[in-house]
Amino acid sequence: MKLVADEFTSGIRIDTFLASAIGEGSLSRSKIQSEIKKSAVLINNKQVKPSYLLKEGDVIEFEPSVEDRILPEDIPLNIVWEDENMLVVNKPSGMLTHPTPLEKTGTLVNALLFRCGDNLSDINGEYRRGILHRLDRNTSGLLMVAKTNEAHEYLVNAMKDGKTEKKYLAVVKGVINDDEFIIDKPIMRNSHQPHKMMVADGGKDSTSIVKVLERFEDATLIEVQLITGRTHQIRVHLSSINHPVYNDTLYGFGKMKIKTEEQVLESYKLSFPHPFDGEVMSFEIPPDQKLEKVLNFLKS
Repeated sequence: MKLVADEFTSGIRIDTFLASAIGEGSLSRSKIQSEIKKSAVLINNKQVKPSYLLKEGDVIEFEPSVEDRILPEDIPLNIVWEDENMLVVNKPSGMLTHPTPLEKTGTLVNALLFRCGDNLSDINGEYRRGILHRLDRNTSGLLMVAKTNEAHEYLVNAMKDGKTEKKYLAVVKGVINDDEFIIDKPIMRNSHQPHKMMVADGGKDSTSIVKVLERFEDATLIEVQLITGRTHQIRVHLSSINHPVYNDTLYGFGKMKIKTEEQVLESYKLSFPHPFDGEVMSFEIPPDQKLEKVLNFLKS
């Protein structure tokens, strides 16, 4: 794995950066420090200490000392649709989409390898077999998976050309007055907390369309359509307008009356042109258990 430090990561300790940026913040700093001491991390082809402060332009190479092979695991999958080219899966909350250098079990890719064997695209490497796009660990819902490299390339181009549609359900804090609006704010990595993203000038263009579905006493059920697909985009955009996703402690939700696993966010609608014949495929799933739990509480 190779990364390059930019102006926003300059001055951050290498162990802090890696522990935050790899694996959605799930890797402890102590594990990263151990890897650094084993020479698994090089900066500009040189070994460094865990306390090394990054400089803009530093080339970071991370080669874990652990075995690199990703193993199949017999993990139940909710397959919504499948053919010889691809499949659509409903990923549960709490599951990583793909392995990280130090978290290599229990992910969607492990489960896909058990189900599909070698019949998964490998364009994105061993860690991301079949993966075209991802959902955060605690975001549930629909994902496209490519079985062949040809299908992978077709679907990636369809996403780039705006021919796919992804819509999410979310419960947010506070009452949103506007029925429908667009959030068009650039997003970049947070220079002080690398595991987070933030709205800031100089970031990548990011656009989300928000539609209110139902209002409650101090919360709102919304649908969000992604026009771009930045890391944590929905969570960052909604936090930036002071309506963070319910129980999203990373982006400022605060205390809650009902406990759930982190953000109440579900990818519930997905459409795309079928590889090679162009037929538009559309899928929709009902609210998952976490979303239903919160909605029932709010309605009561």
